[in-house]
Amino acid sequence: MTELQAHLLVVDDDERIRGLLQKFLMRNGYLVSVARDAAQARRLLAGLEFDMIVLDVMMPGEDGISLTRDLRGRLAVPILLLTAKGEASNRIEGFEAGADDYLVKPFEPKELLLRINAILRRVPQVKPAEPAPKVLHMGAVRYDMDRGELWRGSEPVRLTATESALMRIFAAQPGTAVAREKLVGDLGRSAEEGAQERAVDVQITRLRRKIEEDPRQPRYLQTVRGEGYMLQPD
Repeated sequence: MTELQAHLLVVDDDERIRGLLQKFLMRNGYLVSVARDAAQARRLLAGLEFDMIVLDVMMPGEDGISLTRDLRGRLAVPILLLTAKGEASNRIEGFEAGADDYLVKPFEPKELLLRINAILRRVPQVKPAEPAPKVLHMGAVRYDMDRGELWRGSEPVRLTATESALMRIFAAQPGTAVAREKLVGDLGRSAEEGAQERAVDVQITRLRRKIEEDPRQPRYLQTVRGEGYMLQPD
């Protein structure tokens, strides 16, 4: 049993493996959350802090290597990769992406447990005296999530009430596409008419002018074809 229950995130598209690992690790003293793919993992990571991620490489959609590379650019959480690929080139790719360890399927759960314990022992347990402010960076622009304020350098950027609401929605789930219909509903508008979705498109265009260097080629407030809009901070 761990002295303080570390919180693990297990990401695997195989429901059976997710369930087995969750039960096994919980029996050995860990708190365990699970995700079926990278998108669900991103949503959990946006709202929760984890001590370690156990991540399958081969998943539909975004694979584990890509997710590792992206997370490593902004998070220090240890990542252990699981994959059926045992070739040296795949292991190297995983380590280059920022993984801390690599375990080839099939594996003994006991070996996974030993590797998790070893990685967590290497992680400093010192916690900051105060939580760092939640700030999203988008080039020269930053968004203070706690205050709901947008800044460009030292200058505040004025947001309308609708723009503020949109930023709160996107900032709560960065890297995840939000459907236009959901934005309409979250903004308290009727989703029955296409005109309301077009009104959201207009608000997105205005918000891009305040965030993007080139609003015509958005880097941070992206359109995801067939899915909606997504905030992708640095």
